[in-house]
Amino acid sequence: MFDKLLIANRGEIAVRIIRACHEMGISTVAVYSEADRKSLHVQMADESVCIGPAPASESYLHIDRIIQAAQNKKAQAIHPGYGFLAENPAFSSRCEKEGIVFVGPNSKAMDLVGDKVRARQTMEKAGVPIIPGMKCVYKKTKEYEKQAQDIGYPVMIKASAGGGGKGMRIVSAPDQLKTALEAGMREAKSAFGDESVYLEKCIQKPRHVEFQILADNYGNIVHLFERECSIQRRHQKIIEESPSQALDDELRNQMGEVAKKVIQATGYNNAGTVEFLLDKDRNFYFLEVNARLQVEHPVTELITGLDIVQHQIAIAAGEKLNMEQDSLSQNGHAIECRIYAEDPENNFLPSSGRILFLNEPSGPGIRIDSGIFQDCEVPIYYDPILSKLIVWAENREMACERMIQALDNTVILGVKTCLAFLKEVISSPDFKRGDTTTDFIDQHFSDWSSMKKDPFTRELSLMAAAFLSQNQRYNDRSDEKDKREGSFSPWKTLGRWRLGRSG
Repeated sequence: MFDKLLIANRGEIAVRIIRACHEMGISTVAVYSEADRKSLHVQMADESVCIGPAPASESYLHIDRIIQAAQNKKAQAIHPGYGFLAENPAFSSRCEKEGIVFVGPNSKAMDLVGDKVRARQTMEKAGVPIIPGMKCVYKKTKEYEKQAQDIGYPVMIKASAGGGGKGMRIVSAPDQLKTALEAGMREAKSAFGDESVYLEKCIQKPRHVEFQILADNYGNIVHLFERECSIQRRHQKIIEESPSQALDDELRNQMGEVAKKVIQATGYNNAGTVEFLLDKDRNFYFLEVNARLQVEHPVTELITGLDIVQHQIAIAAGEKLNMEQDSLSQNGHAIECRIYAEDPENNFLPSSGRILFLNEPSGPGIRIDSGIFQDCEVPIYYDPILSKLIVWAENREMACERMIQALDNTVILGVKTCLAFLKEVISSPDFKRGDTTTDFIDQHFSDWSSMKKDPFTRELSLMAAAFLSQNQRYNDRSDEKDKREGSFSPWKTLGRWRLGRSG
């Protein structure tokens, strides 16, 4: 096992990995940009290294600086988390070259599954059902126009080099294709450094169902069952759950075995996710492999009792899987809500600023994976996810009610969040019935506004935020000397206070 591991990420996922390492007795090294100097993951790690200015291209995406930090701190392994360099085969290959263990798939497998077009070709040869679409990437618009006609509208534009909704566009008619291609290519270039895109047939009203996989270095593969990820905005998931209401045992077993076949066909190792689209007739199609730890991995951890991050690290250290498929089972129901700093009333635009007040729920069956604390800054430079709220209960109905209560008891003031929106979605009759497809948000919440639901609560929150902001500015003026000296104390986030003797 490793003595020291570097986490090449930030925020809640960096905190999650640090906690897993500490439980395993592994020392941790955090890397951070200048904007993240006081971040929670930096405070929690055993050691930390500044790797550059705030822009991700000069810090969290800068391979040379991350490798240099690992070498200087004598870290034996690097965990990339998700996002940034997590699915970059050049980074994985560089780690291999430098003799640093990459906690993830080997670079050859990552390169294959990361190229969505090549992955589709591989799946077709292996007999895995795929969505009708392009078999290669083209350069000219006219070639895409011909392919779109052959596939049949509507079509989906997708980035060849990555996922997470980046570069994705739905095109319903030929006159929309050119503009959508240009926009998709720009977004793909910005997100992945590769502008190549391809076309797929757009499946109408599908469910998004994915299977969590663990594969060791010796050919042993298991799936940890499915996650339903159909609640999405702008093609990015915001609510995930397990088990899926759309699957019975027969379909679950069938999809799970196909997912293992995908992993075997690509020579993949470590943790990964095989994603499928499930149509209204219960036909499923291979979508892609996410070659990393997923944001929604806690859902699977709660219904299986397994720690996926620790298994990732153990596999990377050369250990064999200590489980077989027949020994695994699902227990109860889990739901995850992603809490973003964003404004759901303004097309989910990111929000930044200081967390003026924070209250996180607690109690049986409640888990929070968080990267924030009261008085921390939410920068403008990165993905706006703040934390993840996950609940477990004996059944789905109880899990929904527990999530509603947990959302009610979550308070974040100082930045806009999607908390009220998430509560409305979970509380809706269609969600409670399990009637979820990827167009759920557009169909039911396209004109959502918290003002329509509870204007008093909104006004009260704004007044509380204003009060806390004024109080904090007073404290800031009082603590100028401490700030010049660079000291930090959580007690200062409480406002003016003193110890006294009660009568």
